Amino acid sequence: MAIGFKIRERLRERDTEGGFTLVELLVVLVILSLVMGLVGPRVLSYLTDARVRSAKLQIDSLAASLDLFYLDTGRYPSEQEGLKALIARSPSLDNWNGPYLQQSELPLDPWGKPYEYRVPGEKKSYDIVSLGSDGRQGGTDDAADLVNR
Repeated sequence: MAIGFKIRERLRERDTEGGFTLVELLVVLVILSLVMGLVGPRVLSYLTDARVRSAKLQIDSLAASLDLFYLDTGRYPSEQEGLKALIARSPSLDNWNGPYLQQSELPLDPWGKPYEYRVPGEKKSYDIVSLGSDGRQGGTDDAADLVNR
């Protein structure tokens, strides 16, 4: 009888120490894994959408700056001058009233690559292009090219 009493007493001591059993920890890890399996893809989708929206907003901002450049100079920058003409004056420009961007350097797209400036554009006088996450022509989803249209 004394042995049974000692075992019960040790169980009570262990319960008062607080702490978690291995089974309890495994249950919590399984629950967290299930939650991350459901929530993780949704969060990554929001991140991808945010980058695409950010690129579109930057392209719109660059297009507005190019329109201001056009109003001052009477023309859009040549392909050789590129988007840098929005920041630094080209020697051939008399009516340049820039800089037309607040930054001292041209912004990179959300994937860390420079925007492409093409003159003439497909539908406009110019195109501003982000090649998306893959950095190559074409693609789908977040790898699709983004162009001002």
